[in-house]
Amino acid sequence: MDLKARIDPARVPAHVAIIMDGNGRWATRQGEHRVVGHTSGVKAVRDTLVGATEIGIRHLTLYAFSTENWNRPQAEVDALMDLLVRTLMSEVDSLNENGVRLNAIGDLESLPGDCHGTLREAMARTAHNDRITLTLALSYSARWELVRMARQLAREVGEGRLRAEDIDEAAVAAHLTTAGMPDPELLIRTSGEQRVSNYLLWQIAYAELYFSSVLWPDFRKEDLFEAVLDYQSRERRFGLISEQVNPR
Repeated sequence: MDLKARIDPARVPAHVAIIMDGNGRWATRQGEHRVVGHTSGVKAVRDTLVGATEIGIRHLTLYAFSTENWNRPQAEVDALMDLLVRTLMSEVDSLNENGVRLNAIGDLESLPGDCHGTLREAMARTAHNDRITLTLALSYSARWELVRMARQLAREVGEGRLRAEDIDEAAVAAHLTTAGMPDPELLIRTSGEQRVSNYLLWQIAYAELYFSSVLWPDFRKEDLFEAVLDYQSRERRFGLISEQVNPR
């Protein structure tokens, strides 16, 4: 039985988040420049998106560029921004054909003008799709997001539009960049690294963590299926005990 056939469609996570790690190391092993690794990683995105759609995942969120990534060598940053623009321009028709809605979270205003404009256009052209939402985390960090949320809440309290005592988990969630999206149930990180790197810190409070040794350019939908099968083998208790979750 193949991997996809073993997946229980009734227990597929609605939202999977991925930290796409290992592009640079992959390129180094190939004797290539780091940018080649990022370019090769686009194929992994395509195949993973296809796999997610096949098994019924409704939200796929990819950590594409962190706020810390701006500190990388300028040539690499420029190449990444150019790659993003070219990829978005070439993929919109395919996204529409497959019912994919493109979304983005992060400090999008910090992106170069052509990149920001192309991203907004691609999002507008796919806004009507509803099979799966592909969210790119760009110029994103969870700490930036939490600071932004705190400032917004403080401003609303100061303006009298919100009472401090009414701030609860729902209010916080409503002011995050992921407002309206379900929290990720599964977080995957590739390349063997085992940390969350300032990614969706509030949202992954109860996510299952899965660390793959595969470098991102080599990641394929079969690797996603393995992660989902591992997820389905776990007991999600949310602070309860086994007998409460699975009463006999």
